[in-house]
Amino acid sequence: SLFAIYDFYLRMRPVIQILSYFSTLRNKSTTLLVSTTGDTGPAAVRAVSDTANPRLNILVHYPNGQISEFQRRQMTTIDSKCVKVVKFDGGGDDMDGPIKEILLSAASNDINTQNCVEGSDLGERSFCGINSYNIGRPMVQMVHFVWTYLRVAEQLNVTPGDRSCAIDFVVPTGAMGNITGGYIAKKMGVPIGALCAGVNINDITHRVFQSGEFHKKKIQKTLSDAINIEVPYNFERLLFYLTGEDHSLVKACMTTMDTTKKLTLDLALLELLQRDFRSARITDDKMILALRSAYEEHNYVSDPHTAVALAAAEILGYSFDNEKRNPVAILATASPCKFCDVVSGAIGEDGWNEIIFPDSAKDLDNRAEFEPFHYIYREGVTIEEMQSEWKENMLEIIQNNF
Repeated sequence: SLFAIYDFYLRMRPVIQILSYFSTLRNKSTTLLVSTTGDTGPAAVRAVSDTANPRLNILVHYPNGQISEFQRRQMTTIDSKCVKVVKFDGGGDDMDGPIKEILLSAASNDINTQNCVEGSDLGERSFCGINSYNIGRPMVQMVHFVWTYLRVAEQLNVTPGDRSCAIDFVVPTGAMGNITGGYIAKKMGVPIGALCAGVNINDITHRVFQSGEFHKKKIQKTLSDAINIEVPYNFERLLFYLTGEDHSLVKACMTTMDTTKKLTLDLALLELLQRDFRSARITDDKMILALRSAYEEHNYVSDPHTAVALAAAEILGYSFDNEKRNPVAILATASPCKFCDVVSGAIGEDGWNEIIFPDSAKDLDNRAEFEPFHYIYREGVTIEEMQSEWKENMLEIIQNNF
């Protein structure tokens, strides 16, 4: 298990199996490029390792010091020739740029092989990103919303499909992949009401939902690291649907964002966005309070990201005795066992010791770690210059190891 409640591994595995199948069918090596702030990396590494296809390999990156020790060990204890792990000195989405450049270059057959070692196949292999900008991810994530809707409808004795009883969702939100999956499910006919994003102080999603300002800011460290995202790439996908699938308009919007780091929606687009989406910004203090309250009042131990959603639900007016709002489902993201410091700090050592850990979680501490590669951030150098250097580091690792 990846210890994710909407199990990342189970939803990542079909995507990896499809990629593995076509790598074999085409007799062509495929390298998966991943940047992770929490669960995507461990899930992808595990799925690739289990597939054991020599034609399929993965290079996964995580921001140094910004994921939990448990999450790090889920990646660095994997013993597979198909897996390489990198830590980098930067924020959660600083690696998105270099990965995007490689994917775009590969798509246009323009991978730079000038500095490749003799016999390198960089220009011949396929590259694929499997963060949630990959359409396979939200397509699988839709299942969680359909399944949850059916279970809540069953509890409420509601006939499935009855539009007079829509169900709202509150989702811990970083790159917006999960909430996008919910929106696609809604557009396909599932009676979903409001899709509510719970975000931490890296709050670009909250700002764009509230005022239309999709403006990038510097990422700040929080206790809910997995949703420390300041440019959620699935917003582009939401814009595509909100604009009636207007490719030209979306391209113009995202070009403005890429160039200026700022995109401000016009009033018409903002009103369309606010018909379906709500949000709340949660500080670490509010998250800790929600985590502690869930434990003390309901004997439920959540992880920090689920606690962000719990706090958001309260701020947005959802409660057990508020019948004025739609029924609501809160999506939990991970097992608390992955976040010892935060959870034990919130509920105390006695509460932490009451948690029953799976044997596989206990075993993780006994496995040897393999030292990851390290992309260093040099002082006095711009982030754009470092990203260009990291891109070359990536290509070098790939050509020398896969």
